[in-house]
Amino acid sequence: MRIAPAVQLSDDDRKTLERWARGRSTPARLVLRARIVLRAAEGARNDVIAGELGTDRLLVGRWRSRFAAAGLAGIEKDAPRGGRKPTARDAVAAKIIEWTTQRKPSNATHWSTRTLAKELGTSRAMVNRVWRANGLKPHLSKTFKVSNDSRFEEKLVDVVGLYMNPPERALVLSVDEKSQIQALDRTQPGLPLKKGRCGTMTHDYKRNGTTTLFAALSTLDGQVISACMDRHRHQEWIKFLKLIDEKTPADLDLHLIADNYATHKHPKVQAWLKRHPRFHMHFTPTSSSWLNLVERWFREITDKRIRRGVFRSVDELVAAIEAYIKEHNRDPKPFVGTAKAGEILAKVRRARIAVDKIATA
Repeated sequence: MRIAPAVQLSDDDRKTLERWARGRSTPARLVLRARIVLRAAEGARNDVIAGELGTDRLLVGRWRSRFAAAGLAGIEKDAPRGGRKPTARDAVAAKIIEWTTQRKPSNATHWSTRTLAKELGTSRAMVNRVWRANGLKPHLSKTFKVSNDSRFEEKLVDVVGLYMNPPERALVLSVDEKSQIQALDRTQPGLPLKKGRCGTMTHDYKRNGTTTLFAALSTLDGQVISACMDRHRHQEWIKFLKLIDEKTPADLDLHLIADNYATHKHPKVQAWLKRHPRFHMHFTPTSSSWLNLVERWFREITDKRIRRGVFRSVDELVAAIEAYIKEHNRDPKPFVGTAKAGEILAKVRRARIAVDKIATA
């Protein structure tokens, strides 16, 4: 008659097994093994443990023996199984990866599990498993643009230098305008958020006009100087520059980081800047709006106040924007840039090489 091996637990092993046995996020198979070992350590027979836990006596004996031989490691990981390596399955998986990454269907822009499975004569489940294992998501795509500005490096170093090491006796302001913000009213009232259901709003809307938000974000403390105007021509830009002039200490130089929008470089704007020498303009490289920190703040106000708002008039929209900015300025938080110019340049160079390879392929 065979006798089951005795199980001895250290205090650390017992704590670990008890945590596994009651862990809600622990895999079910590991929960069962931990309970088997805990009961075995109490001296229970294999048939008794199997009856209590609703499992097989042989399975109880297997995990009891493995723990006795190897401790926690013996039950935490599954033992390697015998049998031949599934070479046919590996070949299908390799083909799925190749077709997903290097070919396109004749009548679509990307594969689905159904279309690729049909094309390769396999199952949707097989395609899905291979995609998940290799992080392939053909249904998703991201937008990008690599700047071709001939002065990219010079402008990048200039802007990043202002963020990382601002001049003394000066304010650095990230400035831009968010144009054509629509005052949208929904055609029906939305349903409120409740347990088991997100808030809802109608897909259609009524347009009640637009406004343009001019904003200057202080990189020092996150304060925002703003103004809403009907249009965004050079006349409105000069008005906003005058507002910045009024709202900032007169004894400080002002370094403004802006994009290459034609309004910012209009001859009348240039003439105004010459008459106000404390203003110094710094332009981001073309197609590099991500360098302008105020764009990050625009995303916040869009997500938190504008996109899901309901506005019956432009005045309501402007009032909501101004209220948001007033609340923001009570406890502002600056956006801190940490990427160095060299790191950004290296990344852009890699992107250019990748784009050139695709273009010449």
